[in-house]
Amino acid sequence: MTALSEYERLEAIGLWRADPEAQRRDVILSLGDASLVISDAKAGSALAHWSLPAMIRRNPGARPAIYAPSDEPGETVELDDEVMIAAIEKVHTIIESKRPHPGRLRSFLIGGIVLCVGAVALFWLPGALVDHAARITPQAKRVEIGRKLLTELSTMAGQPCTSPSGDQALAALSKRLPGHDTIVVLPEALMGARLLPGKLAVIGRNAIEGPDTPEVVAGYLIATEDAAAGQSPLKRMLRELGPGAALRLLTTGNLPDSGINTYAEQLLRQEPTPPPTDGLLRAFRSAGVSSTPYAYALDQTGETVLGLIEADPFKGQPSPRPVLADAQWVALQDICTGR
Repeated sequence: MTALSEYERLEAIGLWRADPEAQRRDVILSLGDASLVISDAKAGSALAHWSLPAMIRRNPGARPAIYAPSDEPGETVELDDEVMIAAIEKVHTIIESKRPHPGRLRSFLIGGIVLCVGAVALFWLPGALVDHAARITPQAKRVEIGRKLLTELSTMAGQPCTSPSGDQALAALSKRLPGHDTIVVLPEALMGARLLPGKLAVIGRNAIEGPDTPEVVAGYLIATEDAAAGQSPLKRMLRELGPGAALRLLTTGNLPDSGINTYAEQLLRQEPTPPPTDGLLRAFRSAGVSSTPYAYALDQTGETVLGLIEADPFKGQPSPRPVLADAQWVALQDICTGR
């Protein structure tokens, strides 16, 4: 889900509260491609980064409008700007129009048991149960699961790096590499890139601070996507957590907190299996990105990644379209320096 073009670069003044007991602060709200950036009105530093699809309104129809990043207690923003409220509500209206009717999934399962016990038995088979849960989970729920998983990762790998110009560079990178609504940089522990449910990607600090070119971080994201072999991040997560977690998602709409924590640890501990070179080269060609910088980031000698270097689809010539502008790349490289 992306913000509507008519609301590009929309900003408004609001009041932000970090938690129910905290004092309200004057902030500037900026409507991004798929997120709401909350910045301190005086210092200009980013305070929070909310996913638009996951946002909820605490007081529908009332003024000032009160929004939160999820239905859990925590941050809130009070907003009285009619244009910004209209933009957020319009995005949510589009989301609602594409979301399955609440309760329909549960009714489908109950009706299936009553009408066709034999067919329901299929869904109890582990593989089929996982596939079914991954296939019918709404996008809004995928975003919610991705945010919870990011929260767990942040406790292990540090809070996401953020800066106004760095956040803009990440937004530009997500546009350049379709398939990622939000890209987040974690400062510690994580190496390379990982895909989370809800079109959320996390990248390690090593992918941006060492390389000389943004084609390296693009390469990590392309390789991670190609290694998924067409499986959604939610499906891979459910396959790791097992059919019990899939059944709970189907019946309650939630995953166990222990499972989310376990999977977060696994994401940090296990790097994705490198995809076959031929398929990866096709992915680089499709994305319009040279594979050579990424190859040397994996192996400075080039010996183990010779195929990515010699068969680079853009060998000896610039990529059809730069991954990031020079200023954006510098801003992204500095996004963690203020920590």
